[in-house]
Amino acid sequence: MKEAIKWTVNHMPKSDDRQLDVMSLPNVAKARFFHSSFPQYSITPLDQLSGMAAYLGLGGLFVKNEAHRFGLNAFKVLGGSFAMARYIAQEMGRDVSEMTYDYLTSEAFRREFGQATFFTATDGNHGRGVAWAAHKLGQKAVVHMPKGSSKPRFDNIAKEGAQVTIEELNYDDCVRLAAAEAERTEHGVIVQDTAWDGYEEIPSWIMQGYGTMASEAADQLRQVGVNRPTHVFIQAGVGSLAGAVVGYFTNLFPNDPPKFIVMEAMAADCLYQGALAGDGKPRKVDGDLRTIMAGLACGEPNTISWDILRNHVSAFVSCPDWVSARGMRMLAVPVKGDPTVISGESGAVGMGLIAELMENDWYREFRESIGLDRFSQVLLFSTEGNTDPLKFRKVIWDGEYATV
Repeated sequence: MKEAIKWTVNHMPKSDDRQLDVMSLPNVAKARFFHSSFPQYSITPLDQLSGMAAYLGLGGLFVKNEAHRFGLNAFKVLGGSFAMARYIAQEMGRDVSEMTYDYLTSEAFRREFGQATFFTATDGNHGRGVAWAAHKLGQKAVVHMPKGSSKPRFDNIAKEGAQVTIEELNYDDCVRLAAAEAERTEHGVIVQDTAWDGYEEIPSWIMQGYGTMASEAADQLRQVGVNRPTHVFIQAGVGSLAGAVVGYFTNLFPNDPPKFIVMEAMAADCLYQGALAGDGKPRKVDGDLRTIMAGLACGEPNTISWDILRNHVSAFVSCPDWVSARGMRMLAVPVKGDPTVISGESGAVGMGLIAELMENDWYREFRESIGLDRFSQVLLFSTEGNTDPLKFRKVIWDGEYATV
């Protein structure tokens, strides 16, 4: 019998909401301008699943498809690249608006700035994004991966010219290793999408970089006549992406924000555990954090994001691995007339969850508490494509993580 999804409505006390301004519309506009200066930039598709929406009993269902981002098969590059630009701008005493691709790849820039070494820990996509951006901008990258990381993800990072290792450590310990190495290295800096006390500036820049994706999605929804999504389902590891998306849409619709539902892998559900405790304080999850959703296998919350999420999220959900596997299969084999979305393990959990909520009356209380019905216009983010081909085939072809 399949393991049940766990959920909790957000009853946490509100904070003074100081971190919401990290995702202000002007900050996100700067990030989007920076990304648009890259010759590889194009707006990723917003796939409209009208057939699936009708099948599930929703007003509309939209999937932001990040498999097409910069040819890297995942959204993460948006954060790392913009954080690097902001760091370089700060070091040079300049504004980030001057840090265009053409300038950062110029001889003049090389003479003025030289080279830095960007350290990071990753389950795959973030490290690949940092390595790619460093390679394109003539900088250095050192990437550490946790035990159990897949060879295809390792190879994709190594291909970008980064120094990359797989450590006998979990993700959070890899972060600590990368931070310590950066501190010992001349012109070394850690570019990590999680924040802790004393390390908040760069994670906030990474979140702003992720805002490009949310900003594109908002524009694309308007183009198809949806002024505002009623519900935004967003997955979380440390919570940086979730905080970015929730923060952006809250600033975009300050008087009538969408309902936000944050989803985590059950093996690494630190945000859900914090919401369950209900006192507003973040919680940590320890251990190997084994899950099919490698990009969400993070047990310690980003403190900046946590502050945004506790104030604005409607519900937190802890998802067993079968939820993501079913989402992958549903997106890859769509309802007739809908586009095919190739979504990886960390990208498809929203599809699996929304289907289960609409089809299974076991979750009726949850469904009704967030107002999901035939009028709902739902936005999902497929944050990665097929980034681990062997695992993808096992799920899609062989039915791994069955739902019966």
